[in-house]
Amino acid sequence: MMSRKLATLPDGTTYRPSDGGLPRSLRPKRVVTVVTIVVLVVALLYFLAPIYWLVITSTKSNGDIVTSNGWWFAANNTVQNYVELMGWTQQMFWRWVANSVFYSATAGVVGTLVSVAAGYGLAKFAFPGRGAVQVVIMAGLLLPIALLTIPLYVVFHAIGLTNTIWAVIIPSCVSPFGVFLGRVYAQSSVPDEIIESARLDGAGEIRIFFGIVLKLLAPAMVTIFLFIFVATWNNFLLPLMMLNSPELKPVTLGLYGMMSYFNPQYGAVLQGALLGVVPLIILFLGLQKQWQSGLAAGAVKG
Repeated sequence: MMSRKLATLPDGTTYRPSDGGLPRSLRPKRVVTVVTIVVLVVALLYFLAPIYWLVITSTKSNGDIVTSNGWWFAANNTVQNYVELMGWTQQMFWRWVANSVFYSATAGVVGTLVSVAAGYGLAKFAFPGRGAVQVVIMAGLLLPIALLTIPLYVVFHAIGLTNTIWAVIIPSCVSPFGVFLGRVYAQSSVPDEIIESARLDGAGEIRIFFGIVLKLLAPAMVTIFLFIFVATWNNFLLPLMMLNSPELKPVTLGLYGMMSYFNPQYGAVLQGALLGVVPLIILFLGLQKQWQSGLAAGAVKG
């Protein structure tokens, strides 16, 4: 048994101070701790290995990619790969990155506001058909995006919005998962007493929503924003169907176009993939505290 130093109170009573950890009865067994650490290390390697390989390979030429060790550097071809990237994309690469940021940020902001408003309405207002609406939203979670892309193309082509930014932004603003999260968060984080007090003070529903509800749901909004942002950034089929102009392409579609050339420079393509994901990394690192608290709130109260 591990001994700990005793402390003494002013009246002479001795006691064993807590070490700040869990009580012995609640501490996990050593074997459980070891297995947990091993699983976490394996998961960490599983997620980091592709990124490490991408960083290494983006510095190589086509010949070195085939002949050299895939997990270590060869001759540094970074500058030449960047020149090839700019040349093959006709100087459009950074514009494609900016397009991806614009599409994802706009869809994230608008989609988050729509999702939170719809979720708040479903959670706090009783109206006929509320149960049916919730069932329809839950059913929307089960439909793959690819299944809806062709009908969306037909509709947007009929109203003349194909090959415009709206053909990407408008469908991306609709998120059944965001509405579901908004309803869960609003149900658990917005007390009815606050809403009723605001109504007694004469506040209207719009003022309550924008002045009180949005502040209470701020962590949840960050989480929903990130979900929509990443989903829009990774959506490949929708821009492929909707956009024809090179100036409107997101970075994923632009890099895919590079692969269609004869004998593409794979090092340049991989360097583009690495540079294109930098905004996502910056966004996650910058908002990690907010979205972690949002996920925790949903896990405990949902």
